[in-house]
Amino acid sequence: MQSERAKDAVAPEKSPMELLQESKASVEAIIARMLSIKKQGNPKSENRELLTQMFLNFISLRQANRAILTEEEKVKSETELAKSPMDFTALQLHNLMYEKSHYLKATKTSREFKSKYPNIDLISEQDFLRDAPAAIKSQTLSNDTSHDLMLKRLNFELHQRKELCKLRAKLEQHKKCLLETNAERNKFLSSLPLHLKSLKKASLPVHSQLSLPNPKKLKYHNLAELLPPPLYVIYSQFMAQKEAFEENIDLEVSGSLKDAQTYARQQAEQNSGESSRLRDDDDEDVDDGKRQRKRAKKECCDKAGLYRAHPLKIVLHVYDDEIPNSKPRKLVVLKFEYLLKLNVVCVGTEESQDGPEGNVLCNLFPDDAGLEPPHQSAKLILGDNHAFDESRASRPYKWAQDLAGIEILPEMSLFLTGKDTQNSDTASASDQRNVQTVLQRIRSQRKSQLNLV
Repeated sequence: MQSERAKDAVAPEKSPMELLQESKASVEAIIARMLSIKKQGNPKSENRELLTQMFLNFISLRQANRAILTEEEKVKSETELAKSPMDFTALQLHNLMYEKSHYLKATKTSREFKSKYPNIDLISEQDFLRDAPAAIKSQTLSNDTSHDLMLKRLNFELHQRKELCKLRAKLEQHKKCLLETNAERNKFLSSLPLHLKSLKKASLPVHSQLSLPNPKKLKYHNLAELLPPPLYVIYSQFMAQKEAFEENIDLEVSGSLKDAQTYARQQAEQNSGESSRLRDDDDEDVDDGKRQRKRAKKECCDKAGLYRAHPLKIVLHVYDDEIPNSKPRKLVVLKFEYLLKLNVVCVGTEESQDGPEGNVLCNLFPDDAGLEPPHQSAKLILGDNHAFDESRASRPYKWAQDLAGIEILPEMSLFLTGKDTQNSDTASASDQRNVQTVLQRIRSQRKSQLNLV
């Protein structure tokens, strides 16, 4: 007995699973034994002992089950103890992965970021190192050398722009002061003509007492030197009539002085060029004559600029001479212009009249309505119809050509046609077309119109 206990003490303790399996196998063996006794018809006294053994095995099963449950609780507690650090580690891993994704997203955004500084016109690195102040160059803004240099260049650009803004504000203030000064000076200059006018008016008695020439008259005389010869003849005749007979007229020369000087310069260059060509080409007179005839024919065929006038015009103010001891009344204002291409002098009035019956100058002399070119060269230039442009306000009257000294030859010889009397009449008509007769007829026509109104 003691030896069996010693063996039991020495034998290793069975695990609950092994005990469960042994109890299960023992119960199955007892049940098989009981079934075999029942089948063989053996006495039932053995069943009591088998039932006792079965109950003992059931107790062993319960013991094994309790041991298994205890072991399960122990494993669960150990699992719970091991799960807490694992959950903490998993949470750390999750946070780490989230932080990693955040850094990756920030890195991608930074790489795809389009900065404004590539569009900024920065100075070169050499200029930056040479011109930048030491306070900007000594800063350390980044560990990356190239990025640090770029940041310094941007700071230097910002510094320069701030300085330029200050300079601009200073210049704007200076500009404002200059504008105020200019406004004051302009105000003074705008009032200066009134003072000069009053001063001029006050100096007129002294001017007349000293018999000094009129500045306005001198100005017109200087402009008259640039007039073409026909207009100059008209100007000189009317001026002589005014000075000799104290005629109630005023003469002005209007137009662009600059254009007139340019035209005179071109004419002088053209005349000098033609004279030099004539000296150089004495041996080719025949060919030159042919070329000149071809050039004249080409100019006649060219209709562009037929009515181009000289830049300067003569403006004649005609006053009434029958109202003594009062301010003379202005009757009409005439404008004389010279057409360069047609070589005619045209006359018109400032008043816009509809139709020849409202024109003072129309039919001032018989058969002189101003609708027909006065000489043959103008007719050839105008073409087959020989018609002058009726839409123009000024017209080439024959009496204007006589005043300008432009001689008009008849189309046919009067000696051949046998009209000697007509020749004498034509000569007398030309003699009547002088300045005095023209002024008298203009005054008479204008007064008749005013009386009919």
